[in-house]
Amino acid sequence: MNTEVTSLGTAGYGISQEQRHKVLRNTYWLLALSMLPTVLGAWVGVATGITQSLRGGVGLIVFLGGAFAFMYAIEKTKRSAAGVPVLLAFTFFMGLMLSRLIGMVLGFSNGAELIMTAFAGTAGVFFVMASLASVIKRDLSGMGKWLFVGAMVLMVGAVINMFVGSSAGMMAISVAAIGIFSAYMLYDLKQILDGGETNYISATLALYLDVFNVFQSLLALLGIMGGERE
Repeated sequence: MNTEVTSLGTAGYGISQEQRHKVLRNTYWLLALSMLPTVLGAWVGVATGITQSLRGGVGLIVFLGGAFAFMYAIEKTKRSAAGVPVLLAFTFFMGLMLSRLIGMVLGFSNGAELIMTAFAGTAGVFFVMASLASVIKRDLSGMGKWLFVGAMVLMVGAVINMFVGSSAGMMAISVAAIGIFSAYMLYDLKQILDGGETNYISATLALYLDVFNVFQSLLALLGIMGGERE
């Protein structure tokens, strides 16, 4: 009887504590592994300049088309042996798409420092959200719909600002994105801990997108506010 009560957990999911920890452990390992193709993709993009021509609407179509195609493929293969390779291919693609921003930041005299600061800041946000997720007992599943609405509004604002080209708009969007995806990080981690997410590939995809968006937004903000020309 005690085992049955424990397995139900705070959110009422019939997943044992051992299974939850296994999903979390596998998710952390795969998330760490996914950073390698991301770095490789960013390096290839910067070295070859392959993404420099992807500006405006063309860049947006390539990015959204590629990202959603990969996410659809990940969803279809997440329970098969192909799931991990497809996810890693997606993270390489995301690194490639990130390379244009990284190339711009590296154009500053303190570009490398800004990238390391954004990386450290993202790691700090992840650590704080992971710590909060482990101590908060309340069910946070209701946050999901509000965060989704916020992300959609943010996406529309980012698309509009892409054509307007406002630095102030970019700063506002970056700050909002850091807040929204930091909260998403907490939500996604809590889903794993409460047993609401039982597939580690899906869990990794969700957390990867949170980390990617926080890092990208931090880097854009640092570039606008702290970039130094030689």
